Amino acid sequence: MYLVVIAWLYVVLMMAAAEASNPTGTVLGAIVTFFLYGLLPITLVVYLMRTPQRRKAIKAREAAEDAARAAVPSPDVDAGGHAAGAPAADGVTSVRKEP
Repeated sequence: MYLVVIAWLYVVLMMAAAEASNPTGTVLGAIVTFFLYGLLPITLVVYLMRTPQRRKAIKAREAAEDAARAAVPSPDVDAGGHAAGAPAADGVTSVRKEP
């Protein structure tokens, strides 16, 4: 893919050089030719051609983050260090309030 990009930029550079060296051409015309025929379209083409690679990279990064998140043990809910209280006689558990 990059070989085509380099070749196209070479062609556009030669077009710009021909524009600048032509007796009726101008340097401003050469610059406009280089940007409008070269850099702008090539930037768009490269961006669109790399879309699948970007998607793969995003999915791989998300999978690595998910794997790292799964590897970290979740905190134990009952690891407070307090002894469990006996169940209440009427079936309603009491709520312990902190001082």
